[in-house]
Amino acid sequence: MLKNIDVFEKDPIPKAVFKLALPTVLSMIVAVFYNMVDTFFVGRTGDPNQVAAVSVATPVFLFFMAAGNIFGMGGSSFLSRALGEKQYDKAKKISSFCLYAGFATGVIGAILMLTFMAQILNAVGTSENTFGFAKSYLSWIAYGGPAIVISTAFTNLIRGEGAAQSSMKGMMAGTVANIILDPIFILDSFLGIPCLGLGVAGAAIATVIGNLVSILFYFIHVCKPGSVLTLSPKYFAIRNGILKGVLLIGLPASITNILMSLSNILMNTFLVTYGDVAVAGMGIAMKANMLVVFVQMGLGAGIQPLVGYNFGARNFRRMKDTIKFAVLCNTIAGLILTAVYFVFTRQIVSVFIGDEAVIEMGMKMLRALMYSSSFLGILFVLNFSFQAMGKAKESLALAISRQGFVFVPCTIIMNKLIGLEGLILSQPIADIVSIFIALTMFMFMNREFKEMKN
Repeated sequence: MLKNIDVFEKDPIPKAVFKLALPTVLSMIVAVFYNMVDTFFVGRTGDPNQVAAVSVATPVFLFFMAAGNIFGMGGSSFLSRALGEKQYDKAKKISSFCLYAGFATGVIGAILMLTFMAQILNAVGTSENTFGFAKSYLSWIAYGGPAIVISTAFTNLIRGEGAAQSSMKGMMAGTVANIILDPIFILDSFLGIPCLGLGVAGAAIATVIGNLVSILFYFIHVCKPGSVLTLSPKYFAIRNGILKGVLLIGLPASITNILMSLSNILMNTFLVTYGDVAVAGMGIAMKANMLVVFVQMGLGAGIQPLVGYNFGARNFRRMKDTIKFAVLCNTIAGLILTAVYFVFTRQIVSVFIGDEAVIEMGMKMLRALMYSSSFLGILFVLNFSFQAMGKAKESLALAISRQGFVFVPCTIIMNKLIGLEGLILSQPIADIVSIFIALTMFMFMNREFKEMKN
């Protein structure tokens, strides 16, 4: 029997949304700090080249998270629909497949990254000043690749069975470990205490250990009574639709991360021609903007199990009402966060570095990124809802719009026409266009649901 059955079927929609989404939003905020803390402590070294190196290397790091999302987002969507159909044995097969296939994918990714490290770093836009730092950072990330993939996958799988609080606690455990270890590994001294002084390498090591801590917490949760997930290899299966069901949504979901990485690489390639200050400024702006993006993404991800369960149970009225309520909440959150960021832009950017040139550049870039933030949550709610319903085509179309076929040509054209100013405006323009695409898709899909009876 599914432990969280009431939140899926009986709780009022506002209560159900907040019960699932609030822990997920908090998890995403934790994820922001997880990403910000490295930049913060690397910035405390006072070396803009190390900050720029982390900015350049981060898109490559996101490839491991993209791999994790193949099995996390794809598995979570498939899992929640299976639970709505009361197919609990199938849910175990999904979780076992995601665990062992995710581990194998992480190992392959690590081997490829270590083998082609020089080529990768040259491709992502490193300069002579940042190459060595970026190589040191990514080498340690590669060693921890399998852990990053599994941690990302189980964060979503546990959320998919309705245990959003356990998912949040696991991510928080890893983040706390990362925060504690960062100053110890990165800095020469902290609060008068001698530290290891490993710089960017220390940031990567702390990140990997943080992921291992999260995995430990997740595995303990799975082994407790009440979880429909399993770690047992005897449930591993790829037949009877398991492989297809996970990849059908997992691949479009992971494409979002892959395109995010590729778009950041493209952006850094252009920015490096304007100097390392521009690269560092955009890196800090994007790190700061992650709070806004991840809060809205968290609410979208939080309702995914609720949407998927009710889609599987054919309760379309409850499913649509959930989506509408989430859109309203996300829009309100976006408006509030945008106002706060415009008022406190300098203070936010200054948290990461004390270099005045980088601060000025970062402020300009952060404000530009906020132009679309008020309504960006609409895109995330609809995209996660499409994933939850198993709508692979719609999910794929949105995945390749914001960071793909809209962003890439926009970046190239704007750079040629306006230069640096154009690069800065590329992302908000791509966001606005993608929001309209998402709304159009939902309008057509809503017509289909009107013809269906609960």
